[in-house]
Amino acid sequence: MKPPGTQGLVLEEPLIFERGSPGRRGYALPELDAPEAKSPDGIEGHLVRGELEGFPEVSEFDVVRHYTRLAQYNYCIDAGLFPLGSCTMKYNPKLHESLVRHPGFSRLHPLMPEAFAQGALRILWELTEDLRKCVGMHACALNPAAGAHGEFTGVLMIRAYHLDRGGRRRKIIVPATAHGTNPATAAMCGFEVVPLEAKASRLTVDEVRAVVDDETAAIMLTNPSTLGLFENQIADIGDLIHSQGGLLYCDGANLNAIVGQASMGKMGVDVSQFNLHKTFSTPHGGGGPGAGAVVVSERLEPYLPSPCIVKNGDRYAFSHDRPKSIGRIRSFFSNFGINLRAWAYIKTMGNSGLKEMSGAAVLNANYLRVQLKDSFRLAFDEPCMHEAVFSDELQRPHGVTTLDIAKRMIDKGYHPPTVFFPLVVRNALMIEPTESESKETLDQFVAAMREIAAEAKDNPELLRTAPHGAFRRRLDETRAARQPVLRWAPKS
Repeated sequence: MKPPGTQGLVLEEPLIFERGSPGRRGYALPELDAPEAKSPDGIEGHLVRGELEGFPEVSEFDVVRHYTRLAQYNYCIDAGLFPLGSCTMKYNPKLHESLVRHPGFSRLHPLMPEAFAQGALRILWELTEDLRKCVGMHACALNPAAGAHGEFTGVLMIRAYHLDRGGRRRKIIVPATAHGTNPATAAMCGFEVVPLEAKASRLTVDEVRAVVDDETAAIMLTNPSTLGLFENQIADIGDLIHSQGGLLYCDGANLNAIVGQASMGKMGVDVSQFNLHKTFSTPHGGGGPGAGAVVVSERLEPYLPSPCIVKNGDRYAFSHDRPKSIGRIRSFFSNFGINLRAWAYIKTMGNSGLKEMSGAAVLNANYLRVQLKDSFRLAFDEPCMHEAVFSDELQRPHGVTTLDIAKRMIDKGYHPPTVFFPLVVRNALMIEPTESESKETLDQFVAAMREIAAEAKDNPELLRTAPHGAFRRRLDETRAARQPVLRWAPKS
């Protein structure tokens, strides 16, 4: 089976400023039949521009073709498989896009009186209940704007909890297999990060016991971990942390592997955030607005951000009467459109559908794990959850690295996955297919990856100089990051 990548009609596209010529126009207006208006009222003359130097003078065709070609440059989940481990491009039903554009939602102003926004408030309240129940937690808040913001909110609640008890706990334990944002979040909230190196594929109670003490505010672990493995001692780890007066934070970014299958409440989790884009549809958080709802145990419920949505009889309202709340964490209340998509996804799938979804995600990941393990070295050769982590160990003797493999994937028609993470695996190649991909799509991807593995052995230079069919050859990534040119400027 051939990969989808071809060179085809690859069209070079200059900047819009480099198109057109003086006098070319994309429109024609009729002659004025009224006196020409002067500068708009309220704008002083010295503030009005006399001319737009260097402004592109282009035809309608110039404009339409320019932006159409730019759109074709954009690889997205609608174009093909997006095996982005750790932060998946989740299936986003087109029905949801129609839903969020309904005038009843899209024209709803955030300052609308509660009495005229009862439908929207009901949806948000139902979403908090659905999220809370599907992970077996005590309460939920939708306020955070994204997953990392949800982490920040969760750790702020942990700090408030300990301060409320007169404690000055200053440490948060972060295993090496946790998400990369966890140490940053803990540090931003004023805690000292206690790193916990990975000695095996999974965290053990004894490893945690060796570092926990009476200054430990919490442990932040990711489950399933960034190795794609379930932390099967999490309940015992939670008991240990609780016995020392600390709290258990579980990063929920990988919840798409266990939702409907396992209960965070039964694991002893005190707080977790949802990356709604990953588990419950919606576009990817990094490419647009996100949403990072948080769920908490009973002990943290008083500290949830304000306002919360409450139901009084058959009416819904914002509640600001929360004396122990960490307060408002953003303007208005959540990114409504993103939460609306998640609500629609949950209602459409139902309990059985969510369980089937996570099961399919795990099945697809394990299918790729088995199909590719002879071509790329598995970090841990055991059944995985939602993602499989490989390395370039089999390709290194040929002078080929993980980065070369990722660049060659572009030539085959695939967006590269997460590379060099998690840090506990040298030159990691993390692949996550999501539950919505068919066996035919996975087989096509497997064939392309096997071709790359063969090329690494027979023609390694082909990988070291990849990509060959992209609009641009390999960039100097260090220079691109440190000296980016992101804005057009007229030639001097």
